[in-house]
Amino acid sequence: MELTKSIGFKMNSLGIVKRCLFLLAVVLLPMIAASQSSKVKSPALIPAPQIIECESDDIMINDYWVDSAGDFSGEIKHLQKILKAKGLSEVKSRSKADFIISIRKGNVQNPRSYEGAYQLKTDKNSQIVAENRAGVYYATQTLRQLISQRERKNFLASCTIQDWPAFKYRGYMVDLGRNYQSIEQLKEQIRVMANYKMNRLHLHLTDDPGWRLESKKYPELQSENATSRKPGHFYTQQEFIELVDFSARHHIAVIPELDIPGHTEAFRKALDIDSMNTPRVQQIILDVIEELVGLVPAVKMPYIHLGTDEARRESEQVDPDFLKPIFQRVHSHDRQVIHWKPGIKVPEDSSSIDQLWMGNTEPRKGHPFVDSRANYLNHLDPLAGMYRLFFQQPTRAAFGNEKRLGGELCLWHDNRVEHEINLLRQNPVYPGMVTYSEAVWTGKKKSYGRKYWSNLPPDSTEAYLEFREFESRLLIHRERYFRDKPFPYLKNAHIPWRIIGPFDHNGDMSRSFPVETQIKDQYFVDGESHEWHDEVLYGGTIHLKHFFGFPSPVEQDSGTVYALTYVYSHKKQRVGAWIGFNNWSRSGGRRGGPTPVQGEWDQTKPKVWINDEEVVPPQWNNPGVSVKSSEIPFSNEDYYYRVPTRIVLQKGWNKVLLKVPHGGSAWKWMFTFVPVNQDKGTTRIARDIKFSVQNEQKAAK
Repeated sequence: MELTKSIGFKMNSLGIVKRCLFLLAVVLLPMIAASQSSKVKSPALIPAPQIIECESDDIMINDYWVDSAGDFSGEIKHLQKILKAKGLSEVKSRSKADFIISIRKGNVQNPRSYEGAYQLKTDKNSQIVAENRAGVYYATQTLRQLISQRERKNFLASCTIQDWPAFKYRGYMVDLGRNYQSIEQLKEQIRVMANYKMNRLHLHLTDDPGWRLESKKYPELQSENATSRKPGHFYTQQEFIELVDFSARHHIAVIPELDIPGHTEAFRKALDIDSMNTPRVQQIILDVIEELVGLVPAVKMPYIHLGTDEARRESEQVDPDFLKPIFQRVHSHDRQVIHWKPGIKVPEDSSSIDQLWMGNTEPRKGHPFVDSRANYLNHLDPLAGMYRLFFQQPTRAAFGNEKRLGGELCLWHDNRVEHEINLLRQNPVYPGMVTYSEAVWTGKKKSYGRKYWSNLPPDSTEAYLEFREFESRLLIHRERYFRDKPFPYLKNAHIPWRIIGPFDHNGDMSRSFPVETQIKDQYFVDGESHEWHDEVLYGGTIHLKHFFGFPSPVEQDSGTVYALTYVYSHKKQRVGAWIGFNNWSRSGGRRGGPTPVQGEWDQTKPKVWINDEEVVPPQWNNPGVSVKSSEIPFSNEDYYYRVPTRIVLQKGWNKVLLKVPHGGSAWKWMFTFVPVNQDKGTTRIARDIKFSVQNEQKAAK
């Protein structure tokens, strides 16, 4: 194969320094992870504290005693639950404990002045100092992560930490109007939010398929005739109160959203309303708001979200002044209004909070804002999506202020789901929460713009090392805390790819090119010369051209690209593989064209070869489904929630070649390939394999 000579020559002529830097990176990566502790690679804290110093030795602990000065009874109960779950027993006297935790109220370093700062020192006599209950609570979450188990024994990392939030608002939104979720599933997500110091739960309670919050004055809103999905499923006022109280105990404020005047099909159907632009509708909304604010005091529910976006139907068009008295009513109850931007602009509104949701939208001058741009979990690939969340700067700044409140992840699973757990299986909710928590708590001191929102940085860069270090912590959390929860992320940042193309297929995406029959350093097709790209791409998922226009390696709008890597296996083995060419967005139907027919990986006709043997696509449960198919639930369309494809790896080096065409109605130009094993329902990258972009003989050297 001639590619070996070409790659070897290019790396010698262009990349000796780069290769040395990569080798240095490989050496430095574990050193970076180990810099905070020694017995384990790192305490693996997420979100990373602002300041941390750790000793060389961990401490074995068996039991504990808590000494508290201050009104922290709720936080102590939470701490006791954490320690009990770790297998530690509480003793009745200080003198008998081998692990003492003292909790004190006091001043701590807090440059941002947001609630939740704390100081934590862990050893045999550990100490938590905080200015308020939130600070104590967050310190216990960090303490939870500092205790690890090895050989059925508990060890405490000995560290001194000073920590504070970079942003006041650290949120997660879930769309319940389209897809109802049980209280128990919501509570599970709240617990995970709290574990990672997120503090705002935004509930999108109303949308076209249903109005999910009980109104005693207008019970028609819950009528089955008005609810197109899960009729009869809504939250009673008492359930809502209990959910707010549960969240408050975890230091999370609930933000209810009544989305008006758009997204109101259920509302209009329930109350026989032809147009939202009437005094009757205005009064109904005012009445519903009065009901809502009467349920929960402002200290527990300081915000009410009023939507205002995407009022596109004629029945949803309203006069400019329609929303003004509604905003005023919310303010009169000592609550702040949040609404989407882009959305309806309310005259004389000077204090509402903008929630930014589209592209490069900027907040209105003088208005506080929450940043949700590019934060939609329903659009994120589970692997590449974590790159974006890791490198993103919330509010495009290192930390917040009185205007830059913070950021919010959003789950807009527009399509109907049959089983609520699929909302967590088919979207990277938990990997997204864990990754984004570091952005909004620790902050991102350096901005890379949108440079790495599609794919990982080059392997020799500081940014690449930063992600590899974070990935190692993320995978530790996956193993420790998410074994019983959907967590579709696994080690993949080390997988290298060479790409060539695009070749012009002239609209025929089934057209073959000579790359399929022989690997060479250069090809001449239709009078054009094609060579392999100099830059090696890394990751289990690669966006060749991003659907939102983020920087990507391919500039053309269509064509056929080939991707090449080699996998070394210590023996001949059958393994699974995550293979995909789309990652369907879970909103707006099935964007990008119909689902593939049987016998195809995608409507764009991609192919996969392992050692020149073609890999057969899966049997699709929903073949040939059109774009406008929101009522047909996803089933096995994406690689991470279907049974992994079985492949055979020979002993030694195995060539993996992917053909990735693009064109027609396709929306995403991307591919995923990761060899995996499944063990008791848990998917991990296949064992005892390694990767190279060179062929067998060269890589073996």
